[in-house]
Amino acid sequence: MIKVLIAEDQSIVRSGLKMIIEQDPSISVVAEAENGKEVLHLLESIVVDIILMDIRMPVMTGIEATREIRKKLPHVKILILTTFNDEEYALEAFKEGANGFLLKTTDNVTLVNSIKSCLAGGLSIHDQVAAKLMPKLLKQSTLHNPIKEIPLSERELQIVQRIGLGKTNKEISNELYLSVGTIKNHITQILCKLEVRDRTQLAIYAVKNDLI
Repeated sequence: MIKVLIAEDQSIVRSGLKMIIEQDPSISVVAEAENGKEVLHLLESIVVDIILMDIRMPVMTGIEATREIRKKLPHVKILILTTFNDEEYALEAFKEGANGFLLKTTDNVTLVNSIKSCLAGGLSIHDQVAAKLMPKLLKQSTLHNPIKEIPLSERELQIVQRIGLGKTNKEISNELYLSVGTIKNHITQILCKLEVRDRTQLAIYAVKNDLI
């Protein structure tokens, strides 16, 4: 069972999200919070797999909470769910370790699939946000020559490229004819070489360095 925590300051929105995602029998909402501070408090006593996190909340914002959660519970996935189609918010969220960024206008099926994708190691970005975010990252990549600066083998580059496309470890293993364990080992080595924290930052790295 996938355990979800919903962090959203409007109770009617929390209720709607709970109703939507619990239509899938494999997902259960185990806790709700009105702000980031409540999320941190709840995580001291409950175990969750993924957090649906609003950005603008009183007391502590979703981005501030994401930053703190990454320090204490790096294994917990965080899917930002917001009304703000703003690439700056998305960049900041991913910088702090978010695993996805969706708008509240997303459809029910996409929301449920994004939850499962994040848990499988994928990266979910709402297409409207991606349309604004990707050109900005690509523009930044023109400031330097990435080919000479990337200390990765051909196999590692293939893996980073696929992470940049949002593929899961299983999908990458199928495409490259390697075991999931081997893919995980490669990713661990890649993270060390590039000095980045997680696969979300790897995906951003892939885009910024024109690898996809």
